[in-house]
Amino acid sequence: MIGKLKGTIDEIGDDYVLIDVHGVCYVVFCAARTLARLGSPGEAIVLFIETYVREDQLKLFGFMTALEREWFNLLQSVQGVGAKVALGVLSTLTPSELANAIALQDKPSISRAPGVGPKVAVRIVTELKNKAPAFTGDAASNIGLKQEIGEGVASAPVSDAVSALTNLGYSRDQAANAVAAALKNGGEDADSAKLIRLGLKELSR
Repeated sequence: MIGKLKGTIDEIGDDYVLIDVHGVCYVVFCAARTLARLGSPGEAIVLFIETYVREDQLKLFGFMTALEREWFNLLQSVQGVGAKVALGVLSTLTPSELANAIALQDKPSISRAPGVGPKVAVRIVTELKNKAPAFTGDAASNIGLKQEIGEGVASAPVSDAVSALTNLGYSRDQAANAVAAALKNGGEDADSAKLIRLGLKELSR
């Protein structure tokens, strides 16, 4: 199995990159977001690789980070999500955006990915809500709070503050991030008015 490729870019196609490794060129399929971050032909490249071996084909899929590769495999554990749809999701959302969308049960954001209809978006949110790759530090606490908001079990002040900020035109993700920061600054016992005030201050930065 190939786990990582280090070489130079030979060619970039619509959905793949050709990597020259000491004279041997590998066709590696990538998400559009990954392809957009690559350099130009002749430049050095390092990609994490997921190798697919089937009876009639061998395919390599490439990712900028090990986390993206982990999400690629995790997405395919959901019924109706194959490699093409998983790449579509990762072309539309970054790993952190995907984790946030799942935590907040934000099905419309996931539905923006090509090949993802409403039913598949529901399955992704439902089946992966407790399986997201681990985050550390502030990201971990933010994801935890967003899961509470998404599942409707967050405290009343938090829910009210998020609702108020979304009514002002901010996305649920922006509102949840702002309220998470407000909780750190205002304390766990802050009321909704205080969380809204601190949240707006956070959003104005």
